[in-house]
This record gives sequence, structure tokens and C-alpha cells, in this order.
Amino acid sequence: MNNEKWLSFLGLANRARKLISGEELVIGEVRKKKAKLVLLAGDASDNTTKKVIDKCTYYQVPVRTVVDRYVLGEAIGKDARVVVAVMDSGFAKKLITMLD
Repeated sequence: MNNEKWLSFLGLANRARKLISGEELVIGEVRKKKAKLVLLAGDASDNTTKKVIDKCTYYQVPVRTVVDRYVLGEAIGKDARVVVAVMDSGFAKKLITMLD
């Protein structure tokens, strides 16, 4: 996984306003089936990890685990974020290929 490329692309998605962050907001968008991809920090708590993965599995939203919350926060220009949802299918597909 080339960290710089997917981080830059995630930043681009953020500038295009195609990202939301925060556990409850992301869960809400997953329930509405508007989230196309969920990025979960590797250092998220066990409870948060289980909750997000269970919801994404149930609603068939792809989820990927990234290094940690600080990397996610750096990419989107905010403080440390544990979970981020990509709301655009084009951005989501490209990020999935970059992360896999």
C-alpha cells in the first residue's frame, strides 16, 4: 500500500466534500446506505471496531482498516479521526484499489 498516494487521494475526496467523519455520523450514513466505503483506524477501540464492522457487514458497505487515527486525521486535515466514510462511489472504488 503506497501511503502517500491513497492519503493524497483521500485528501482530494475531502476537499470535494465527499467524506464524513465521526462514529455516529458514519453509522447513520451506513444505515441510510449512502456511505460507499468506510475507513476504520487500526487503533480504534474494540467496541467501535465491532460496531462499525457489524453495521458495514449488515448493510453491505465495504470497510477497510488503515494504520491509525492520526494518519486519517492528517489526510483529511482534522484532528485524529477514528472512522471516515466516503460518500462518492468513484472515490470509493479508487480508494479500494489503492488500499487492497
